[in-house]
Amino acid sequence: MAGPPALMFMWSSAFIAGIIGVGAAPTMLVLFSRFAIAGALLIVYAVATKAVWPRGRVLAHTVVAGLLMQFVQFGGFYSAMHQHVTASVISLVQGLSPLVIALFASGLGESVSRRQWLGFGVGGIGVGMAVVDQSAFSLSGLLFSVVGLLGLSLGTVYQKRFTPGVDPRTGTALHIAVSAPFAGAMALAAGDFHIADPARFAGSMVWMVLVNSMGAFLLLNTMLQRWGTTRVSRFFFAIPAITALMAWLVIDQPLHPLTMAGLGVGVIGMVLASRRATPAAPADTETAPAATESVATEPAATETVAAPRTYTLRRHALHA
Repeated sequence: MAGPPALMFMWSSAFIAGIIGVGAAPTMLVLFSRFAIAGALLIVYAVATKAVWPRGRVLAHTVVAGLLMQFVQFGGFYSAMHQHVTASVISLVQGLSPLVIALFASGLGESVSRRQWLGFGVGGIGVGMAVVDQSAFSLSGLLFSVVGLLGLSLGTVYQKRFTPGVDPRTGTALHIAVSAPFAGAMALAAGDFHIADPARFAGSMVWMVLVNSMGAFLLLNTMLQRWGTTRVSRFFFAIPAITALMAWLVIDQPLHPLTMAGLGVGVIGMVLASRRATPAAPADTETAPAATESVATEPAATETVAAPRTYTLRRHALHA
């Protein structure tokens, strides 16, 4: 049972490593370095394991999904970190992705129960409570968080619609690798390559690449193979609270009472949003769990799940 605690720790630590990184070097330089190193290592891993690579239109769709889920998502979240949005607030905003996914996927066959909509509303109230208690960041920081949330949510819907059969090893490698040139171009445009604290930058980069982009991804896949998405997804409801505690211990971000209350309300909303009413199912309902997939976009990696065109919300209550 060491898997769940390890996964929750690695997932939460991604927000802390990101804040340390953008505090030591320009945001886009941090993003480019992470994508370039992790992308290269994941390509080597995919080649070594003889994974199948997508081609033609599927390859093009994989690139688009990767840019949304990696470059747009983390570009937004890292920019929010640069604007002093706390790790706990960013992790809670990321956990609201089911609401946005429901809005975009509702026209593609997704049904949302009243209990789930209630959960989305409660989660939104929790984010509002946590944000109101933060006075150190600007409106632009909150807007960048929303951009990251949209990148994750739109990318998830796009991935499930157009690349459901791509091997997760090659899909993840492509998602991260194709995002590196875009981050590099923005770093060049900004023209700022000064690393204020080389030691902190190097340390955060090692952690983000090895622990967040690779370790968490491999552990998540192993757990999904053993236990299934529903059981694994429940562990992620604690991510915002764990992130807040880690941010307090590691980088001295304050824990105010209203922030903690907002995190608690947000977690309750996520739990409600993950629960679906049990419908009157036909006799062959035993196949339903296999169609329940989720995408855990830790701030580090994105898996592509081979599944039918079924848009579900459970795992998106996660995230990193």
